[in-house]
Amino acid sequence: MVRAIEIVERALKLHGAPVYVRHEIVHNRHVVEKLRSKGAIFVDELSDIPPGAMTIFSAHGVARAVEEEAAARGLPVIDATCPLVTKVHNQGRRYVTAGRTIVLIGHAGHAEVEGTIGQIDAPVYLVSTPADVESLPIDRSAPIAYVTQTTLSVDDTRTVIAALHAAFEDVAGPDIADICYATQNRQSAVRDLCRVSDILIVVGAENSSNSSRLREIGVELGLPSYLVADGDGLDPAWFEGVNAVGLTAGASAPDELIDHVIAAMRRLGPVEVSALDGVEEKIEFALPRELRDGAMARSAAANC
Repeated sequence: MVRAIEIVERALKLHGAPVYVRHEIVHNRHVVEKLRSKGAIFVDELSDIPPGAMTIFSAHGVARAVEEEAAARGLPVIDATCPLVTKVHNQGRRYVTAGRTIVLIGHAGHAEVEGTIGQIDAPVYLVSTPADVESLPIDRSAPIAYVTQTTLSVDDTRTVIAALHAAFEDVAGPDIADICYATQNRQSAVRDLCRVSDILIVVGAENSSNSSRLREIGVELGLPSYLVADGDGLDPAWFEGVNAVGLTAGASAPDELIDHVIAAMRRLGPVEVSALDGVEEKIEFALPRELRDGAMARSAAANC
């Protein structure tokens, strides 16, 4: 998500306000409002963008029809699609070329899912659970391939992938490394965090699937678990009789929101902060070419 946010900020610096962003650049209200205050305008459809206005596609990616509409209108476009999402699009096309029917593991209505379906020029069947697999209208002897929504973890998809292998004779799919590593790392870290905590607080937006999943993991492990947008969402009653609070954040929550939650907790009583050891994320992706030059060229963090 850091990369996508930086793309909008650099576009504003390079081209001036306003720049138009199709859908929320990331699923976080605070991030969106901060960018809006700098001159970003978020729209639902390209028809809401004036002719010739600088246009940015969100990190979740868009369907080919959207790309074609932008080109037909002559809109200058900067594509902030996460490279991991683009990789899924390319995998799906390669599987279609190889004669396989595509099954997408993801959540209906999610922006990334809609973009992926719209990037593959063949029928795409969406499944979220093993039960969905059982109802797929595909011949069990037909060769299939699955791709996944990148904001799902290996744990989220394992049972669905197993169901596909059980139901179909010929199944292909990407390596687990192609699922967003940031999502998997966060979920693994939350499981460790819950072992030493009395409650779990997740900082993130309600419409962020990976943030919601972090809270669900806490619930599954038997902890009172809460999703808050910032420190204002804390309820003092949550902390009664609590010694250790597990605090984590979704992929689209910036550090300043975590600091805001810690500050709010300190207003309720003494707080000592310690960090658990975790996986250090070192993968980086370059910014779009149109935002790079000799003075500004550097890689942006890849937790898109």
